Amino acid sequence: MIVQNKYTMMYRKLFTISFLLVLSNVIFAQKAPKTIVLDGAALRANQQAILAKSDPAKSAALQSFLKKADKTLQAGKLYSVMHKKQTPPSGDKHDYMSIGPYWWPDPSKPDGLPYIRKDGERNPEYYEITDSEEMDELVDDAETMALAYFFTKDERYAKHAANLINTWFIDPATRQNPNLNFGQGIPGINTGRGIGIIETRYLHQVLDAAILLQGSKNWTKTNHQALQKWFTDFLTWLTDSPIGKDEADEHNNHGTYYDVQIIAYALFTDQLELAKNQVEISKQRIASQLKPDGSQPHELERTTSWGYVNMNLYGWMTIARLAENFQVDLWHFATPNGKSIQKCVDWLLPYLKKEKSWEYQQIKPIEYSDTVKILKTAAKKYANPAYDALAKEIDAKRYTADLEQLIH
Repeated sequence: MIVQNKYTMMYRKLFTISFLLVLSNVIFAQKAPKTIVLDGAALRANQQAILAKSDPAKSAALQSFLKKADKTLQAGKLYSVMHKKQTPPSGDKHDYMSIGPYWWPDPSKPDGLPYIRKDGERNPEYYEITDSEEMDELVDDAETMALAYFFTKDERYAKHAANLINTWFIDPATRQNPNLNFGQGIPGINTGRGIGIIETRYLHQVLDAAILLQGSKNWTKTNHQALQKWFTDFLTWLTDSPIGKDEADEHNNHGTYYDVQIIAYALFTDQLELAKNQVEISKQRIASQLKPDGSQPHELERTTSWGYVNMNLYGWMTIARLAENFQVDLWHFATPNGKSIQKCVDWLLPYLKKEKSWEYQQIKPIEYSDTVKILKTAAKKYANPAYDALAKEIDAKRYTADLEQLIH
């Protein structure tokens, strides 16, 4: 019996080694995934470096990342618009719903109506409707599970990722209707606004998650087509509905992230001409949003100007990355009077180097989550390591974060 156990253990070890060698050979032979915003070539290069054990930092980042992924997997949490207690004005809980975060009851009115605006100050009532927070968690968890699957080929991660996406977008009992008719409504004024479309600005992470899941037995062609159908319908709503058209006219970060969504969803649903046309509109926005020195006047007028300047610039970088999918270079595009994405990056540098103090309104502490991503991306796109060094200097913890190491 002891001999049998010894040989059984040896067989299992040899089988595991053989399996890993086969898996490694398969992965090395594969092409980079055709992701939409994530850099597929960087993902593949990092994966191969980890398999070859040629980059200890990447390997360590993956092990740390997988610990977090395992916690998400163990929790097994799923998200749905059906979880909210409130019912939208349509009477259908499948409709997404939220209230304007910067709108508060009017203390001079007995019923508080209509609400009044306090820019930059979030009304706690915003969190009483759970759709927005659940969508954000869905996006994060779906991306985490898909990346964990991509790097390990462990079907457990793929299965949970598929469950997350199916629950929010596909299952008739739990799916969101493909509209934002009731996004960021203002009590006493309206039930929804174009402004609410900003809340879906990170859904492109779900698209990349689905792309990374292709090939898994838990994410079938039928699943993928169903998700494409949802985004086809949502894209039609964005372009044709009065609320969607209202957001398309916005001149600040709302216009930027409207373009992000149109281009990303058009690419995912194989509507290349629509994506190309929206990039041309984006070029016009560069002319209208930016100044030749790289400043962003529409964002600088906000009460949390630092956050909005960085958020909007990262949106522009996302558009530039999306345009790469059809060989359009927005990274080096400039208007006749010199307005460009790189000018926006360079405009930030004196503040990051402490050569100048931030002289614009900022009612909340400055933080650098978007800034680090901006500088790391700029370092690669403009072949300038000084950007990368500055990113590490201003926030070393974010710079070396597991996810950042795996996707760059």
